[in-house]
Amino acid sequence: MQHQDAPARAAYDGTCLIVEDSEFDRERLRRVLARAYGGMQVEFAPSIEAARRALSAGDKALILLDNNLPDGLGANFALELACDDRHAQTPVIMVSDWPSPGMWEKAASAGVLYVVNKCDFDTRYIDAVLREFQARKRWVN
Repeated sequence: MQHQDAPARAAYDGTCLIVEDSEFDRERLRRVLARAYGGMQVEFAPSIEAARRALSAGDKALILLDNNLPDGLGANFALELACDDRHAQTPVIMVSDWPSPGMWEKAASAGVLYVVNKCDFDTRYIDAVLREFQARKRWVN
């Protein structure tokens, strides 16, 4: 019998903002997040404008961002976040049904670490992004 270390994710807290207009996809992303970080709070925003309001109410530990939203493109919103001192360091994962080359380019320019097809999204992306974010925080401090 092999000993498995307890995952570092178990101790992670904070709030994840899921920016997604589909109720079905919001629930799917919430379930993946709950499997990875059961203690992490979740907020939903069905549009970019709702995401702006959520972010103005308080910082988030992680943003899961769809690209096709009713009021714009998530990739453009990621660029907006990258230019905002308050949110530039917030880890963002773009989760989209149809990742396009233009979306990949904008996401890379915005510092998004992963662009993932919704059907491929699982806990390993959350683990990797939060590990990277924690390493950055240690390096800065």
